[in-house]
Amino acid sequence: MPLDHALNSLGFAKPPSETRVVVAMSGGVDSSVVAAQLAEEGYDVVGVTLQLYDHGAALAKKGACCAGRDIHDARRVAEDMGFPHYVLDYENVFKDAVIDEFADSYLAGATPVPCIRCNERVKFKDLLNTAKDLEADCMATGHYIQRMVGDQGPELHSAADAAKDQSYFLFSTTPEQLDYLRFPLGHHASKDETRALARKYGLALADKPDSQDICFVPNGNYASVIEKLRPGAAEPGDIVDTEGNVLGQHNGVLHYTIGQRRGLGIGGLADPLYVVKLDVDARHVIVGSKELLATRTVPVREINWLGDGGFDDMRERAIRVKVRSTKPPTDAILRPLSPTTAEVDLLVAEEGVSPGQACVFYETGGSRILGGGWIWRGY
Repeated sequence: MPLDHALNSLGFAKPPSETRVVVAMSGGVDSSVVAAQLAEEGYDVVGVTLQLYDHGAALAKKGACCAGRDIHDARRVAEDMGFPHYVLDYENVFKDAVIDEFADSYLAGATPVPCIRCNERVKFKDLLNTAKDLEADCMATGHYIQRMVGDQGPELHSAADAAKDQSYFLFSTTPEQLDYLRFPLGHHASKDETRALARKYGLALADKPDSQDICFVPNGNYASVIEKLRPGAAEPGDIVDTEGNVLGQHNGVLHYTIGQRRGLGIGGLADPLYVVKLDVDARHVIVGSKELLATRTVPVREINWLGDGGFDDMRERAIRVKVRSTKPPTDAILRPLSPTTAEVDLLVAEEGVSPGQACVFYETGGSRILGGGWIWRGY
């Protein structure tokens, strides 16, 4: 394409009016500001909201990204800013690609992160393909993460606001997807800046609270959702120590997570006990001292590599990693074992590392995300 124009804010050498962008609109402040800002800049904006489950039951539920109220809010932003908006029914796709695996993984004693699978398998796959079908030049989202163009193409970088950074949930974004995606909020210094923009554009949801829960898990009650999805899953069993001695009973392994201390119902002990392992087949909740939660070596599979060069060609290297979304990256050594598997040696042991969580790779001394994978068993 001849460079008749300077690159616009989305990186295309043509006027905004000739650049179509599909905005994934959740109905929250962030994606609404993205859509409003791009519309004001003159882009050919198309808003799309996904109905991911039966929102009729969710109309009265707050704190979820895909509730019926949020669909209404997204539609109102589109009407106010004057661009088309579509609601797509992805209930079956979402159930097959996200909810079913969540239930099965949880019942297997893992600690799944369904928001990552939703980005990977629904938003950045099916929705992205829909954006291409609509002949959009790119797709924009309200995620707090940065896309930068390096010597070898687009790179993924942490958000400017570390408190809002969502890189943990986006590590599985492929290079091909990254080429098509845009994240206009990634450079913002704070959420306050985003809310100020919402007020500037006159958006009624400028002060709408952030979503807190997984969209299909009301009030964070995983067990109640699992029991509905898999009737009979809450089978009782024994709480045992690491030697197999029975200390008490439980009403279902699904009610427990690695690292849990409260709610075990075991009294009269001198030292506190923590859940250190879940044995689903034996229906055992295994408890032990806090020291047993410490992990130094983390096995990782299904690796998505975003660094330069091939992952399987790389020797071990120093990186930083996150093994849960709420903690800052920590120093580690990455040791590739195959094109999609590796061991990660943590320089400082972490507590409560659990199968089903993500292990996200970051470069040392910088903001670039190098990819990541899934923790698949404990050591």
